[in-house]
Amino acid sequence: MGTTRTTEKRTDDETVPAQAAAAEEDKADGAATGGAEPEAAEEAAAAGQDEDNEDGAGDDGEGTAAAPPATGVAAGAGAVVAAGLGLASVTGTWLGTLMAERQTLLGQIKLQTGKATDQIATMYGTPWHTTALVNGVFAVLAAIVAAVVLTRPRAPWVRAVAWAGLALAVLGILISAGMYLDLFGSLPSIPKGAGPGA
Repeated sequence: MGTTRTTEKRTDDETVPAQAAAAEEDKADGAATGGAEPEAAEEAAAAGQDEDNEDGAGDDGEGTAAAPPATGVAAGAGAVVAAGLGLASVTGTWLGTLMAERQTLLGQIKLQTGKATDQIATMYGTPWHTTALVNGVFAVLAAIVAAVVLTRPRAPWVRAVAWAGLALAVLGILISAGMYLDLFGSLPSIPKGAGPGA
């Protein structure tokens, strides 16, 4: 009986340390595996971030190269020129005044030489129509420049100035047409039967 108990004790003593050793090995394996998995996950996440950054940089670069902002100095200058031409077509220009005075002088020469029979048309109508034509040319130029500026995407202020120039150009065309066609007032006429001594 004493021998049997001793053998059982020895077997139990040998089994307990073996189980403890196996449990420690499992823990060590789990710790090693768990430590490796987070490292692998971190490496994968870092690689994904690098790819995203490279893709984003490539997209930005391609977008910048493919569609550069069309807000250069030329566009702004064109918008300002269109607005200036439109304003000139509405208010009149020095060139229009000069051409009208030239037509007045030519009318006087024609009257003195007897080549003109209608004094009112020669001294008043022709200079008036000349001014209308010059203003109309400025209005058409303003409309063309403004339309060219507005054909492409521009900065907001450039588009605003160009639209203002286009509006003034349209108004200038209407005013010039009215002046040339005598819509705002017909030419003065001498009443019939009125003579120099009347």
